[in-house]
Amino acid sequence: MSSTRRRRRLSETKIVELGRRVVADEAKALREASRTLDSDFARATIAIADCSGRLVVAGMGKANFVAQKISSTFASTGTPSLFLHPADALHGDLGRLSNGDVVLVLSHSGETDEIIRLLESVQEMKATTLAITGSKASTLGRMAQITIEMGRWKEAGTGLAPTTSTTVMLGLGDALAMAVLELKGFTEDSFRLFHPGGALGRQLMRVRDVMRQGPHLPKATPRATLSEVIAIMTRTPGRPGATTVVGAGGRLVGMFTDGDLRRMLETGDVDLRQRIGELMSASPKVVRPDDHVRMASKLMRAHKIDQVPVVDERGRPVGLLDVQDLLAQRLL
Repeated sequence: MSSTRRRRRLSETKIVELGRRVVADEAKALREASRTLDSDFARATIAIADCSGRLVVAGMGKANFVAQKISSTFASTGTPSLFLHPADALHGDLGRLSNGDVVLVLSHSGETDEIIRLLESVQEMKATTLAITGSKASTLGRMAQITIEMGRWKEAGTGLAPTTSTTVMLGLGDALAMAVLELKGFTEDSFRLFHPGGALGRQLMRVRDVMRQGPHLPKATPRATLSEVIAIMTRTPGRPGATTVVGAGGRLVGMFTDGDLRRMLETGDVDLRQRIGELMSASPKVVRPDDHVRMASKLMRAHKIDQVPVVDERGRPVGLLDVQDLLAQRLL
């Protein structure tokens, strides 16, 4: 078709109405699909969770791209998975399959030739077969060991391009992945392990992974003078914007920041001989080494503070979380 074909004249209001109708139709389909889930969904979830090999996902046409996304979601949430193109599988890539694999195939019609031929070959290899398809009565629905029926859907808009069907297919794939995640006890730490370079993975880092510690953690006693504390903060590697104040047993009793010092300079009320115990902020907000950076970041934003002491179970400072470090690592 010529790319120069004259487009229809539609008002912006009409275009927005069209978009809303498509989204509403697809949302309705997802709601209806959720209500029709049955024990086969649970059986499929258990089969994937118990898989000793990999989850292999396959689809043709637009379902091909849905299959890739589903496979990627499983891989990123602790279930080894790969995408297999049915046409490539029939020309040698079936060799990618191994004992213990579970094969999940996608087809709205349940009659896609390449999918049926793929499943026939997979069955000969004794792999567990799952299907997401429009009807359990379809060829695919009857062949697979476990079939999740997604329903037959009229496509959105003109009803020609795969739209509603692929949305439902993707939704069911996500539902499977999240159910398997729960069954396996996948945790936030597990997520971070598989997403070390992503923003979400970084937010799930532990405070101990980014806090300043050892020689980078300044400490002063309540009897130290303001002059001595300034020297401690200046000499500490990394020039922290605060120092912890420790009392008996090494427990945290307060915090003194460069912000406190600036406010004193603004008022002109500065006595370098004054004890820091009289100037510090007593009972500062604290976090623990095992807390998530995400939680610590929320605490710092909520209270508008740039440094937070990190304390152990006895209340002794073991680190310092500095806003500059969080910004440098794109954690805030």
